[in-house]
Amino acid sequence: MLPTRKHRIALISVDGDPAAEIGQEEAGGQNVYVRQVGYALAEQGWQVDMFTRQSSPEQATIVQHGPLCRTIRLKTGSTEFIGRDHLFEHLPEFIAEFQTFQREQGFQYRLIHTNYWLSSWVGMELKKQQPLIQLHTYHSLGTVKYSAISDIPAIASKRIAVEKACLETVDRVVATSPQEQQHMRRLVSTKGKIEVIPCGTDVDKFGLIQRSAARQELGIAPDVKMILYVGRFDQRKGIETLVRAVAKSSLRDHANLQLVIGGGYRPGHSDGIERDRIASIVAELGLQDCTTFPGRLDEAVIPSYYAAADVCVVPSHYEPFGLVAIEAMASQTPVVASDVGGLQFTVVPEVTGLLVPPKDEVAFATAIDRILLNPNWRDQLGEAGRQRVEIAFSWYSVASRLTQIYTHLLAQTMPSIESKPQIAA
Repeated sequence: MLPTRKHRIALISVDGDPAAEIGQEEAGGQNVYVRQVGYALAEQGWQVDMFTRQSSPEQATIVQHGPLCRTIRLKTGSTEFIGRDHLFEHLPEFIAEFQTFQREQGFQYRLIHTNYWLSSWVGMELKKQQPLIQLHTYHSLGTVKYSAISDIPAIASKRIAVEKACLETVDRVVATSPQEQQHMRRLVSTKGKIEVIPCGTDVDKFGLIQRSAARQELGIAPDVKMILYVGRFDQRKGIETLVRAVAKSSLRDHANLQLVIGGGYRPGHSDGIERDRIASIVAELGLQDCTTFPGRLDEAVIPSYYAAADVCVVPSHYEPFGLVAIEAMASQTPVVASDVGGLQFTVVPEVTGLLVPPKDEVAFATAIDRILLNPNWRDQLGEAGRQRVEIAFSWYSVASRLTQIYTHLLAQTMPSIESKPQIAA
């Protein structure tokens, strides 16, 4: 039996398709967040439409995930992959397509929740054209990103200006950790209203299989010391740091050490180029025999990979939250992560894992060795991680918090949640 329907809302994620396969180029935590929030909100009675751009002619225009939840793909530029740094000029078309969709459906959305800076601009422009409430989740901040890279794109100044305008003008900004909130206040603006609501994970999906059973399923020997990376191939994810740390590990010459680098890629694209670069470093360091690249880990196998690992490493240069960390913790696998951003919130040092300085391969090697050399402590960290996730990081709790904010903001506006559109043809 379906819950009582609340109201129709739009989640806008121009560049992060909720229906995309995770692990493809520029498909990661944002896609998971929007999709899982949409699912959980629908379970709580909201009618959820998730808007993104169509990036391939083979993609369905509408993907129905359930009775109250669907992904709607709008034409935005050429129907092919376009990198985030080159999408801004196409956003007016996305807005026009969104307005056409509303007109054809015979209603206007009264509440939208935008994701990433591109979508925040879309939302702020829509707000000039019709009455609506806008919430926003950044997923990453330009000021943080550009301080960590040397090749700053031409769009950087526009992004920083839009992120500042967003924080100062939208109805609510959702920070996924206290650390992200601090960055917003220190680096973006002291104005605007922020609510801290962590990301979540599926506590019923992860942690149901034991390490021994997972290894048997994947063909991994019981005595293997398994180090796992899960995520996109992107230099900012710090995979090179992990590989060089494994090369410095005191266990590198042991026959039973195994590094698994899981993530999808497309040859010739930026993720494929990065994958090839990482493979060349693996070869340069003589780690071919102990390193595997299983490709994209889909939903059917990823719980087993997390469960099979002795340690999951998240070596990102920066993460606003870090979904991989809580997925590993939910699977009772300890985490070694960079001491940055939201990872400082999700990983409790010496309790659910270890935090080390980003890009510090020696520190990563030491932390990884500490866990690999102490199986009893590994299991204690894993149990504590699972408990932390169950208490603080379920998608149900995320949706419940968002429901409280949505309901509060809607109650402050006109009583009619959906109205006939008054949009000029």
